[in-house]
Amino acid sequence: MYLALEALTDRDPNRRDVAACVFGDLLRGNALDADSTRLVVGRLVGLAVNEPVAMVRESALNSISEAFNHHSLPLGIVQPLAAAMPTMEPELLAHSLYIFGATHDPQARPLIDPFLNHPDADVREEAGRAAAEITTSTTEGHNHNS
Repeated sequence: MYLALEALTDRDPNRRDVAACVFGDLLRGNALDADSTRLVVGRLVGLAVNEPVAMVRESALNSISEAFNHHSLPLGIVQPLAAAMPTMEPELLAHSLYIFGATHDPQARPLIDPFLNHPDADVREEAGRAAAEITTSTTEGHNHNS
């Protein structure tokens, strides 16, 4: 795991991309405990926010999404994505919106709501799903703030 973490900061974008994908596989397979998941997701968020290469950003966001299959993650870990959203392509925006919805945290709504009227239909659709995910989890009393 530590070699893959190190590779996330490699000078070669292909190595950064492969490392992000490796973490997606680990997160998808539930191979990491809660603490390791939070560490990895935090690093992947940093990569998604600061990475200049769109392919690597997309791999990081895909991998972050995989973490929600087996873990509840607090909004605070993924919230830095909000700062990068104004510069994201529509596909990356959709991934970020999914991630905010997956937190089930009502405090994510202000990060999602501006995209309900986005010019891109896919972004609007994902924003609607993310908002609905939060609304549903809140009305059912499943606020995952762990």
